[in-house]
This record gives sequence, structure tokens and C-alpha cells, in this order.
Amino acid sequence: MSTSGDDQRAVLLPVLGRLPGHLLWRAHARSLAVMAEVLPPDIDLHAHAVLLALDDGAPRSQRELADLVVVSRTSMTATARVLDECGLVRRERNPADRRSYALTLTEAGRRARQAWQPHVQRLDAALTRGLSAQETDELRGLLRRAAASDLAPDTPAPLRDSVGFLVSRLKFRAHRLFSTALRSHGIEPQHFATLAAVRELGPVPQSELARAIGMSPPSIVLIADELGERGLLTRERLAADRRTQMLHLSESAGPLLDHALGLAADLGAEALAPLDSDEIARLVVLLRRLVTR
Repeated sequence: MSTSGDDQRAVLLPVLGRLPGHLLWRAHARSLAVMAEVLPPDIDLHAHAVLLALDDGAPRSQRELADLVVVSRTSMTATARVLDECGLVRRERNPADRRSYALTLTEAGRRARQAWQPHVQRLDAALTRGLSAQETDELRGLLRRAAASDLAPDTPAPLRDSVGFLVSRLKFRAHRLFSTALRSHGIEPQHFATLAAVRELGPVPQSELARAIGMSPPSIVLIADELGERGLLTRERLAADRRTQMLHLSESAGPLLDHALGLAADLGAEALAPLDSDEIARLVVLLRRLVTR
């Protein structure tokens, strides 16, 4: 779900700002926005992560690399093809499985990795610029511990030290858990965030809601349409300004939202295991600062 640079980090509603899953989503969204601002257009972060993972000279399958750098296999296929066309990797049939491909770093790829590294380091510095050096180290340590079970033993050190990379790993873990839990109720995490925000703000214009939960206005229109079809949200045009649509929570949305809020709190803690409750509380504080500063 798309977000918009400054808008996505400007507002953090209390009802969502205490939920680790939502904070990870917002931190990931901010990371993407900062990436667009900081990285030169010829540098792709996923491609850089692939080059890092291949730096030991050993070939890796595309499936293995997709899991390592947290992208879909379709996206990894596209990334691998571009790297191959640019001469940065060799893309050959995997001897262990002729239906798949394995990648090997070339000398040109090694030079590109070295040239890209300073830009990628600037990305993490820009992402955490609202935190002190001590807070950044603390945040990195908590994220690394929480993500440990998802990190392969040979995950490159620059990825283990990247706040943006660690946030993305935990965001996808939290999203997967919450999506699975909500599926039987017919909604998804972005629907939950929208309903929670509408309840907190009261009847609210679509444009204000988009800013409050860090989504682009077109995304909110789509989500409001979907929630309207489910009978969970209604729209009403203002008499004084027919161009403005106010969003209202339906009566049937209340019990569902109460249940989803409980799930969000429980699954947020599960997504951050093995951190204890005090460490999760501290991580929540640091993520709030990351998102809002």
C-alpha cells in the first residue's frame, strides 16, 4: 500500500502508535520514502543486498536470495535478470535444480557493491537522523535480536547492521501473522488501521484519514470502497462542500474492531519474540521517534 513522503511520518494516532505491528509498517514506509530521497536513481537497494550476499564468491539460488533480502520470488527474478544484463552477476541454471537459477558475483559486481556501499550507509543515517547515536545503537540491537530467527547464519554483516533491512524483516513477519489472523474476519491489516483511525478521529474526511495513517489518498479511496462493500464503513458528503466525503464507522464494525485490536496487541508481541515486555516497550518508544521525527 503506497504512502507519501512527509505525510506518512507526520501523524501517529495513539490507538495505532502503541501497536508494534503498525509502527513497523510505518517505519518500513518511512524507509522507502527516505530511500527515494537519498539513493541515486541508478542504485537499487535489493540489488545491493544481492551483491552483498554473493560477496563470498559462492553461487546462491534465486529462491535463497529472495528469502534473504525479503522480496518475492517474482521480484527477485526481475532483479537477477537486470544484474545479469548489467554484467554484475552470472545467472546460470542451478545444478541442484535445473528448473531454477543460481547467481554468482562477477568482478564488475564486486566493484559496484563497493561503489554503492557509501550511499547505502547514508540511507540508514538519514532514516535514524531523529535519534541520538546511543538510541540508534539501542534500536539496532533490539531489532537484530527480534529478527534473529529470520536471519540466516551467513547473512552479510552490513545487512545485520542495517536498521532499514531489519525493520523490513520484522514488518513482513508481523504483517504475515496479522493477515493470517484477520483472514477469517474478511479484512486485512490496512482495513484494520483504517477502521481504528476512523473510530479515534470520529467522522473524518478521506484526505485527513490518509495523513493520519500514512497512506496516499488514492489508497484510502480504495480501502474505503472495500470496507463499504463489507458494510463496515459509510460515506457521507458534507452539505457545505459536496466534494468532501466524511467516513463513518458502521455499527457492525465496532465488535470486529475491538477483537482486531486485541489480536494486534497479542500478535505484535509474538512478532517481536524473543524480546521481553520491557524491551518491546522500549522498542515501541524508539520506533515512534523514528516514525515521527
